[in-house]
Amino acid sequence: MFSLQNTPRPKREQPYLSAIFSGTPKQEMAAFHRMSKNPPPLLPVPSSTQSGIFSDGQFIHPTASSQGTKRKRDHDSESLLTSDMEIMNKSKRIMQKVIDNLEQAIMMHRDIISKIDKMDEVSRKKATIGIFGKSGEGKSSLLNAVLGKKDLLPSGCFGACTAVITQVEANLSDSNYSAEIELFSKEEWEKELKDLLNILSEENEDRNDDMIQIAQEKITVLYGEGAEKKTFDELIMENCEIFESLTTQISKSDVTEFAEEVYCYIQHSESSHGGLYWPLVKSVTFKVPNCNELLEHIVLVDIPGTGDCNKIRDAMWKSKLRECSDVWIVSAINRAIDDKEPWGILKHCIEELGPGGECKNIHFICTKTDDINPGAYMRSAKLNKEQIPGDKDQKTVCILHRNERAKTKVKEKFEKSEIKKRFSSDKNLLQVFTVSSNAFFDHSLNLEPSETEITDLQEALMTLNKNINRELTRDYVNEAKGVLSLIQSVQLGTDRKTVEAKARVHEEFEENLKKAQNELVKSFENIYSILEQCLSEGVEKAVKLCADTTWAVISPNIDKRGFHKTLQALCKNGGCYWSKNLDKVIDLNKQLAKHLHESIDKDFFQIFPVSGKTGRSVQEQIDKFSIIQSDSASPMSHHIQNFIKTEETKLKASLNRDVVERKKEIYASIQTTIEEAMASCYEQAAELKGIRSMKAKQEMLKTTVDSIKHDMFNKAKMEVLKKFINLKLYIMDALESGLKRSMKLSLSQTNKITLLDVSRETEQLERLSDQLYD
Repeated sequence: MFSLQNTPRPKREQPYLSAIFSGTPKQEMAAFHRMSKNPPPLLPVPSSTQSGIFSDGQFIHPTASSQGTKRKRDHDSESLLTSDMEIMNKSKRIMQKVIDNLEQAIMMHRDIISKIDKMDEVSRKKATIGIFGKSGEGKSSLLNAVLGKKDLLPSGCFGACTAVITQVEANLSDSNYSAEIELFSKEEWEKELKDLLNILSEENEDRNDDMIQIAQEKITVLYGEGAEKKTFDELIMENCEIFESLTTQISKSDVTEFAEEVYCYIQHSESSHGGLYWPLVKSVTFKVPNCNELLEHIVLVDIPGTGDCNKIRDAMWKSKLRECSDVWIVSAINRAIDDKEPWGILKHCIEELGPGGECKNIHFICTKTDDINPGAYMRSAKLNKEQIPGDKDQKTVCILHRNERAKTKVKEKFEKSEIKKRFSSDKNLLQVFTVSSNAFFDHSLNLEPSETEITDLQEALMTLNKNINRELTRDYVNEAKGVLSLIQSVQLGTDRKTVEAKARVHEEFEENLKKAQNELVKSFENIYSILEQCLSEGVEKAVKLCADTTWAVISPNIDKRGFHKTLQALCKNGGCYWSKNLDKVIDLNKQLAKHLHESIDKDFFQIFPVSGKTGRSVQEQIDKFSIIQSDSASPMSHHIQNFIKTEETKLKASLNRDVVERKKEIYASIQTTIEEAMASCYEQAAELKGIRSMKAKQEMLKTTVDSIKHDMFNKAKMEVLKKFINLKLYIMDALESGLKRSMKLSLSQTNKITLLDVSRETEQLERLSDQLYD
């Protein structure tokens, strides 16, 4: 999360306000009457040379402005500001001046000051970029190059299948390199330790080699060589000393010292000498200084895969997948086309990234492009010396030639893949980069910085970061304009004519609110009907095909030797098995959910698109919602409408972000329901041991699916529909309550409150707003 409070606000003295607005309503009223009888001395009037919104020295009373008295307008044109940050800071300075002068008016409405104060408290989730790729593909070197920090992340800290979730973001608070480490609790680790020792103690033929290797690695890297032979009680005795030595925060000004200290929490090693703590770590967040242009609003997240047998880490992995708006697939260029792993991982994660997530872009990054044998490549690519320009080095020509071929082949493979079909139909979904991290730092390796394409990735990050900053700046400026409209609307007098006019505006808003609610309800009913029909078809298909689906997973048409170990691992891990090398993925729950997912995917993308408009989406129905049906010519209604429109826009934008989060839960609920229904069966099947146990497991799984299929798939259908209804109720309530609060504030009586004329500040914000949309 991040805050818009980039510039600290100076502490304000408010002696008169604090005297009035500091107790119970009864005490405040008494203080107000005392000050009415003994008003404070007049504040000094700023000179014409001082900056401020009262540069002409006038304090405008509403009765004076109603008679046509206007303060002098400053028509001097302002030079265009060059950056979003300058516009943001200029807008904040304008609002700060407004606050300073509002506080000088003792009877200022406290709700307006509170509203302006809360403008700086807006927080939004950072954009998440997920990074896939196994160990040895150059992920650490890639990130070091992109961040321009050669020694920040040690080689091998990314990509092992049992790796912790590792995040990288900008340090916005100081100039140190820091790491925030999230650990398992002692209780969580002791539970996992028991599971690991149980895996090692099994003596039957169903023992899975991958799970044994993972269990041995976790215990020995933490406790030392030979620890896998110790008892649970013996290892627990060492826990206190280990946990006492752990830290959850590391901060260093020197990058080398920082890397050395954080090493033991993230590094995977073949050694068994103990002292590596990654088995106890859930996640590590690196915070890097001086990279605001790249990562101020972005977090890079390593997605290590689910070869781990820890369910807590597995749940975190899936949650992070659903947050990814962009994905980087990292693979060494010599394996990028033929290596099944990166494509296999992406294919397995489609549900979490596509319809069940928010992924808009996929970047396939081919690494190690400088690792090439020019002579061998020229022979394989049938290049001859005559094709090499005289001003070009032979190795450079080979590198660039291979880069272009790799880009073409990767794009062709993606276009033909099932992966493309499961995302939206965006033609620009995939971009391919061919990078050399080594050549980016070492200019003697034949490539210019631009030819390493690290600069292209940096530009992609900067563009995303700037777009987010621009959106946040627009939101702030628009809300600031709305607050100024509110200030002008609440000081238009309390005469009978004005009160009656405000009452009419209130009645109109109430009537429009009911109309808009009715239209929104109709839209939701239509979407519900579509989902119900699609899900019903999906249930029918799932019931019909589930037996064949189950058998295809638990008894595949392959060499059965050793499969009993895979099946045992699948049962112990709740229906899913990933090999340690990530080259084999078997997930019975996902396959059982497949038919329901396929039945709704097409319409689900229309109802909850990742980007763009479909004409049927929930977000578009929210955007259509408005209680302002026509522009008003009267000054009073105009100011009120401007404020309400701003509040509507802010509320709808927040709801649209909430819709994205809720739709992930809706889509995931299908598989979650199946996992819960099958949980006890998996546990019982895992307990079956001995001769012919594999056949017994298979029969138990198939029989269970057949016996609960109607109830299980119908329950999954009803869970989707229930969550959609809850989303509808949440949206309806948020719109009604939020807009009624805004109506009450804008239409409240001001009791002849003397405020100030903020028309010039409104004009200034209008010019800033024009620059943002220019």
